[in-house]
Amino acid sequence: MTGSSTPLRVGLVGYGLAGSVFHAPLIAATEGLALDTVVTSNPERQRQARAEFPDVRVAASPDELFARAGELDLIVIASPNKTHVPLATTALEAGLPVVVDKPLSGTAAEARELAALADERGLLLSVFQNRRWDNDFLTLRRLIDDGGLGDVYRFESRFERWRPQLKGGWRESGDPTEIGGLLYDLGSHVVDQALVLFGPVTAVYAEADIRRDGARTDDDTFIALTHASGVRSHLYVSATTAQLGPRFRVLGSKAGYVKHGLDPQEAALRDGARPGTGWGTEPEDLWGRLGAGESPVTGGGDPVPTLPGDYPAYYAAVAKALLAGAPNPVTAREAAATLDVLEAARRSALEKVTVTL
Repeated sequence: MTGSSTPLRVGLVGYGLAGSVFHAPLIAATEGLALDTVVTSNPERQRQARAEFPDVRVAASPDELFARAGELDLIVIASPNKTHVPLATTALEAGLPVVVDKPLSGTAAEARELAALADERGLLLSVFQNRRWDNDFLTLRRLIDDGGLGDVYRFESRFERWRPQLKGGWRESGDPTEIGGLLYDLGSHVVDQALVLFGPVTAVYAEADIRRDGARTDDDTFIALTHASGVRSHLYVSATTAQLGPRFRVLGSKAGYVKHGLDPQEAALRDGARPGTGWGTEPEDLWGRLGAGESPVTGGGDPVPTLPGDYPAYYAAVAKALLAGAPNPVTAREAAATLDVLEAARRSALEKVTVTL
């Protein structure tokens, strides 16, 4: 595919939240990619896909898509978690590069097996860890790189929501084959971010609770990581948080950084906005603050302009990797490292022990 000027034809499997809100709009907005086919058996979602992308073809099943694998250049898997490994395997064996929504698989071993298969076939296998391109995360990376915090001691990251009523669906199922629950859902994001910032982990402690009536899997979870670098990460994912904490609170030898609120890109995509001028920006009153010795709530520290969020950068990097041989933006082995931590966290919570990696 190197050097091709024709857009790569993309088959998207799944048109629920992940497929319709994140993947389809970002694929369609990426130079070098063309959304060719959407796979969904749901008639309403089929109509939605055709309404939003009039030129798209619709397939009712992955088998129908793979039957014409030769007409496609990239498969994106945004279907339920339990389908990720079998669909990615089929795509790779059909000779197609693959993007898989997080989590790549239920276990690190499966992730490494997929990575080995992709290597054997000489194909791209990338994982959609879009939160690496959140506005606050990009800002924090710059602060760390610039030395504004000094040596980081503790990283607190929260992905909290107030959803006291169950929504239903496979994500809240207690069936372990569904790979549901917040540990593997939002936990995939916060653990991946911690590993990107502070490197490998040597010890994992976790608490995973089921709080809501009728819930069957974790909806209020805490993970504590000890990094080989000496940094400690305290990560919170919850659907039962009545008062939301800061998205980030990062404490270093020189200063601390506190940032509230979520990156605006998901809300914009849900509302039908599409990448363009001013994408991913937020108002000044939401900027985080950097300082020492006083709470940002009482005006301590200085406001830090938040960099624009950039989810489009992920698919731009995928296109560049396929068309020009550039690096894979998120590798399967990076996803496996995240799954090592998630598996350790699940064991820690069940056995009430600290797990050494």
